[in-house]
Amino acid sequence: MWLILALLSSVFAALTSILAKAGIEGVNSNLATAIRTGVVLIMAWCMVFLTNAQQGLGQISRKSWLFLILSGLATGASWLCYYKALQIGEASKVVPIDKLSVVITLILAFVFLHEQVTTKSIIGCVLIGAGTLLMVL
Repeated sequence: MWLILALLSSVFAALTSILAKAGIEGVNSNLATAIRTGVVLIMAWCMVFLTNAQQGLGQISRKSWLFLILSGLATGASWLCYYKALQIGEASKVVPIDKLSVVITLILAFVFLHEQVTTKSIIGCVLIGAGTLLMVL
């Protein structure tokens, strides 16, 4: 199931980029990000209430709150930078660079989460990095 959800995430991320590039023309990138974020916020809370997950709010630890808030701040910074880059750059160049986050995530996962470094993950990182460079140059 995780693979299906990950593939769907990839499709929706691609649609996000194309729809954003089409919609951001003539719109301040910060305003566009705020509109997108508002829609995401409403959608996320609808899912919380549809699945009755709001009952778990009181069980979230301080550590989890801290990291979820930090993650939200990182997401906000990422989206603000992404929308500005998308507004002034070509989607075919901005999106591959944005996807370097895969390489950065793997490195951070190895360093901070102590996930296993494998030959396959190193080769994948190198290929993603090389592929990004090839697409952008």
